Amino acid sequence: MRRPAIRPASRPARVVVLVSGTGSLLAALLDAATDPAYGARVVAVGADRHGIAALDRARQADVPTYVRKVRDFPERAAWDRALTEATASYEPDLVVSAGFMKIVGQVFLDRFADRYINSHPALLPSFPGAHPVRDALAYGVQVSGCTLHVVDAGVDTGPVIAQRAVEVGADDDEASLHERIKAVERAMLVTHVGRMARAGWSVEGRRVRIP
Repeated sequence: MRRPAIRPASRPARVVVLVSGTGSLLAALLDAATDPAYGARVVAVGADRHGIAALDRARQADVPTYVRKVRDFPERAAWDRALTEATASYEPDLVVSAGFMKIVGQVFLDRFADRYINSHPALLPSFPGAHPVRDALAYGVQVSGCTLHVVDAGVDTGPVIAQRAVEVGADDDEASLHERIKAVERAMLVTHVGRMARAGWSVEGRRVRIP
């Protein structure tokens, strides 16, 4: 199935970034967006918890932030609606999950269809879920990496935008491998968010095409 292409905006693309942790991917996007030629700017940062370094990074860059915690709502669907409304209030052209550790619901997916993307530290479809680096090491793979994909209703199952490989060293543990993957992941995310912002993109079945 071919869905309508998302065209580039005549202005810098408005990007909302969702986070749950340290914000190293967010920091890379914030740094890239200081260049007017990049084609995108981060207009808000959303989180599922207070007191994380990623929110501090956003505030230091004078980017608005918002927090929607699951436990503050009577049911998951109510949280999903609240997250959708808060995110939509910033009128994003693109929503980036950068270490956001919550699965959104159908309301969010419908609102941001083909505009919600996620960076995952594994070569999907292998090792989806919350502990991909640990799982890859436990399996004994010799090559891991990272994947940028469009988010769908599954867990890390959406169409792939880009992938990068990272060799697993004989002495790697979860922390060392993850650090090397994150370095590659940051570059991949910055490159492709910029490309999507400047050129637009379309989703055709399992393929994401950037002109």
